[in-house]
Formats: sequence, C-alpha cells, structure tokens
Amino acid sequence: MGKKLKVAVLFGGRSGEHAVSLVSAASIMAAMSKERYEIIPVGITEDGRWLCGGDPLQALQEKQIPGGCHFTSIATDPLAPGLFLWDAEARWQGFLPLDAVFPVLHGPYGEDGTVQGLLELAGLPYVGAGVLASAAGM
Repeated sequence: MGKKLKVAVLFGGRSGEHAVSLVSAASIMAAMSKERYEIIPVGITEDGRWLCGGDPLQALQEKQIPGGCHFTSIATDPLAPGLFLWDAEARWQGFLPLDAVFPVLHGPYGEDGTVQGLLELAGLPYVGAGVLASAAGM
C-alpha cells in the first residue's frame, strides 16, 4: 500500500454545539482506517483557538491545554497546504503538510460554509458539502 494520507480531523469550535462535535470526532477518528490515514486531530476551543499535537480532544474535554499541544492555523497557500504550528508563547514550531481535512464541526463557524470557504482558499480538499450547500443548509 502507498503512503498514508494526512487527514486533519477538525472538531470543537465556537458554537453551542461544541460538546456534540467532540463526541462526533471521537467516533469518526476511532472508525478511520489507521492503515490508510495518518489522523491529525485539530481541536478548536470554545473561544476559537486552534490546537494540534498532543491530545486536543482530551484538552477540549478537560478545558485545559497541556504542554504537548501546539497552537495552529491553516496555511492559506494552495501550493503548500497544511498547518502552521506555534507554542504557547507564539514561537514558531514548524509546518505540518496535509492532504485533506475532515471537518466535524456543528453549527456556526463550522457547518455554515465558513470553514469550507477557508479550506477552499487554502487549496485543501475536505469531506462534506461545499460552501454554498453548507450555507444554504444552515
């Protein structure tokens, strides 16, 4: 089998459905093939901070950011899709290339087309409906 696809699973977020997203993401990540995909959990806190590395799912469940988590954001360069990583003091930690994103966000700032638009700007393929269909669905 070829190289594993690096898939960021995006969960949490600033909506009232934050907790539901965490449960959904845990189920999805457990069901994803570890042989086919390198799963990159990316959690979004209730105030909008993006986390990667360590265990962002546990960090969001416990509402504490452990030392192993990096702050992250999507690189908007479609020729180099991935995540920028910083530590808690905003010091550069590196770049993590991605092949695709699986948004598991519920409500505003997730399933309303906003994240889908960001991913399209960044040139990152993603799972689910596009910008217009997501916005219309909300």
